[in-house]
Amino acid sequence: MATLQEIQSALKTVQAIAGAIRELKRVPSGHLYTQVMSHMSLQTYNSIIATLVRAGVIEVTNHEIIWKEKA
Repeated sequence: MATLQEIQSALKTVQAIAGAIRELKRVPSGHLYTQVMSHMSLQTYNSIIATLVRAGVIEVTNHEIIWKEKA
């Protein structure tokens, strides 16, 4: 079972990735991963991207991540 500190760290990581995408508006997924690859595995990165897609805040089209503006 994950500790509270591990959960908080994971949430901060997801928030940081989401924040970067929000600021950029759109970014090639490979370019974004290149910037974070020294901090996480490709599996972790893909899990974060999938979580953000399921949450409805981003979409991924042809390996490009696009921030979905809320109306």
